[in-house]
Amino acid sequence: MTDLAEKTGLSRQALYKALSDDGNPRLNTFLKVMNALGLTLKVKTSEPA
Repeated sequence: MTDLAEKTGLSRQALYKALSDDGNPRLNTFLKVMNALGLTLKVKTSEPA
């Protein structure tokens, strides 16, 4: 968690809170964590029903 905090620029406490079962991270927090882990988010159009 310390390494993730350094990579995201967020505190360990903020990460623990955001990523807990009761957490509700903001989109920018979620994207910082994804980026630090080498992940990307891809959006595509939904298939018609």
